[in-house]
Amino acid sequence: MITEKLAHYIDNTEYNDFKSEVIEKAKLCFLDFLGVSIAGSRTKSGRIMRSIISSQGPSSVIGGPKTSASEASLINGVSAHCLDLDDGHRLAQLHPGAGVIPAALSLAESEGKSGKEFLETLVVGYQVAVSIGMMVNPSHRNRGFHTTGTCGTFGAASAAGKALNLSEEELGNCLGLAGTQAAGLLESDHSGSMGKHLHPGRAAQSGVISALLSKKGFTGARSILEGREGFLKAMCQGHDPVSEWELILDSSHHISGVYFKNYPVCRHLHSALDAALTLKQKYSINPHDIVDVKIKTYQIAAEHRDYNPQDPEALRQSLPVTVALAISQGHVNSSELHISEEVLNLASKVSIECDPDFEALYPRERPAQVVIKTKKESLECAVHLPQGEPEKPFNWNDLLIKFRTLNPQFNVDTLDIIKEMESYEMNDLIKILSITG
Repeated sequence: MITEKLAHYIDNTEYNDFKSEVIEKAKLCFLDFLGVSIAGSRTKSGRIMRSIISSQGPSSVIGGPKTSASEASLINGVSAHCLDLDDGHRLAQLHPGAGVIPAALSLAESEGKSGKEFLETLVVGYQVAVSIGMMVNPSHRNRGFHTTGTCGTFGAASAAGKALNLSEEELGNCLGLAGTQAAGLLESDHSGSMGKHLHPGRAAQSGVISALLSKKGFTGARSILEGREGFLKAMCQGHDPVSEWELILDSSHHISGVYFKNYPVCRHLHSALDAALTLKQKYSINPHDIVDVKIKTYQIAAEHRDYNPQDPEALRQSLPVTVALAISQGHVNSSELHISEEVLNLASKVSIECDPDFEALYPRERPAQVVIKTKKESLECAVHLPQGEPEKPFNWNDLLIKFRTLNPQFNVDTLDIIKEMESYEMNDLIKILSITG
C-alpha cells in the first residue's frame, strides 16, 4: 500500500542519506523562505493572521509573538505565500516550502531539535509533497485543486511526523489524518483573493495537527492515498498509483528540482516577464512608442488574461498587466506592484495566444515568446525556462540580494549562520536570526 510504504520511507530516511548538494539546496530553501516570510509578515494578510493569535506557546511567529506550534505554522505559512515569491516545483505544480517549512520550523523549535534534524525534516517533507504532486498532476490541477494546499498537506505532515520522531505506524496514521484534511481550490487563486494565501498555511497547520494527534494515538486511514475512496480516486483520474509509485521511491531528492522566484507573481507569468524585461533592457524601449505586444505561450499561462485586475492579488495573476508593468518600469517587484492608467493602457495593447508547439513542451518547459512592435521596429525574445529554475539556478548571493531587497532593514550578516546550521540548536539559531516581532 502506498501510504504505508511512504510511512516506511519517512521513518527510515536520515540526514546521512543526503548528498552535500541536497543539504545545500535545503539551506537555500530556508534562506529564501525567511526572506519572503519576513516581508510577507508585513502585508495585510500577514497582519490579519497575527491578529487571530489566541495563545502563548513555544513556537515563533515571524514578525510576531510566540504561540502554539499549530498557530505558528498556520500564520507563517500565510506569510510565506502571500507575496507569491516562495519556492516551487514545476513538474509537481506546487509551492512546497510554504507548507513544509512552517510545519518543520514550529516543531523543531517546540521540540528542541538541532539544525541537522531540521534539515532532515525539510528534505523529507519536500520529497513527499513533490512526489505526490508529480503523481497526481496534471489531472489534479485540471479538476480545480491547488496542489500547494492539497499535496502540501502531506509534505507538512511528513516533516512534522519526522520532527516528532513518530514510529512507522504513527506516521501511517499521520498521513491518513493529513489526507483527509488536504484542501485548496484554484478558484481562490484565480479570482485574486486572499484565500490563496491560506492554502499553505492550512497545509502546514494540518500537518502539525496530524502529527500531534498521531503521537497521542489518534488514528487515520492507512490507505488514504490509494484507497477506494481515497485521495487519488477522489482528486485525480487516469493514474496508476502502483506504477507511478516509482516517483516517490526515486533515489534522487526532489528538493533539488525546486525553483526560486524573481517576481512576486504567478510562476506561469515568469517566462514572459523574463522575455519582456530582456527586450526592455536591451533596446531601452519607450512604452509610448509601442504599437502592440504579442505573447505566445502555453495554455495555462495564456489563461491568465485578466486585463483589469482590481487588487494586488488579482494583479499577481494577470499576464497582460504584469508584462505591461515590466515594460513600463523595467522591473517587477513587491514594493512597486501598482496598477496605473499608463500600465492599463499598455496592457490593452497586449494580445495572448496559446501556441501548440509551446503547449507540447509544457510542463517540462514553461515557454513564452514576447514580440514588441514599436513605431520603428519589431523586437522579439523567447524564454523556455524562467530564471531560478534548476537549469538557471539562483545561488546564495542571488537569494541574499533578494532577501535584502525585500527586507532592507534586516541585518543580513546574521544569515551566514544558516550555512553552518548543523552546528546549532534551532532555538539558538532562531534567536540569533531575530525573526520574531
